[in-house]
Amino acid sequence: MTGPDPDSSATTLRVSTLSKTRPTTFELRPDKAVMAQIAARLDLDDLRKLSFRGEITAEGRDDWVLKGHLGATVVQPCSVTLVPVSTRLEEAVLRRFTPHLADDVNEDEESEMPEDESLEPLGAWIDPAQVMEEALSLALPMYPRAEGVGPADAVFAEPGQKPMTDEDAKPFAGLAGLMAGKGLATPDTAADNKNAATQDPEAGEEGDDPAGS
Repeated sequence: MTGPDPDSSATTLRVSTLSKTRPTTFELRPDKAVMAQIAARLDLDDLRKLSFRGEITAEGRDDWVLKGHLGATVVQPCSVTLVPVSTRLEEAVLRRFTPHLADDVNEDEESEMPEDESLEPLGAWIDPAQVMEEALSLALPMYPRAEGVGPADAVFAEPGQKPMTDEDAKPFAGLAGLMAGKGLATPDTAADNKNAATQDPEAGEEGDDPAGS
């Protein structure tokens, strides 16, 4: 998560002003304009009832822990039919901010990132709004499906592309049948014939008597 711009968000909290002895609470309920901006950035058809509340507490000498709860209703196109699909999300969010993570990465740029995905490098600011949008992005269904669309019906496509269905594939099946009817080899049958011919190169032609009788 990149550092926030203090001048662009009223939700940013300066780490140096956070209390070390008691939690700093927050509660975000973005208005329609902000939700529309987030929906556009995340390629959502619609975003409603977005909220993020929680607290930030000190941990150890230098670290900070953000615990929160994310709630949102998102609308995405069905991955099969493209009809709008509404999903309610309720997610627990955990982030651990530490300055030592930044030190380790700077010392060895080729080092692997830690397995704990909740770890974040600590800067001068912590922005709950940025954490909220990142958590929302991670919680989105990868392949939303409309009601009645089962796994056997799923046909995935690249974003913005129309999924290919069984009906779309029928012309290709018809072409294969036409080629077979005319004695033309399809790519699959040609490969099978080649494999059969090379399995036993010493075998004689049909009708030959291996014993010479």
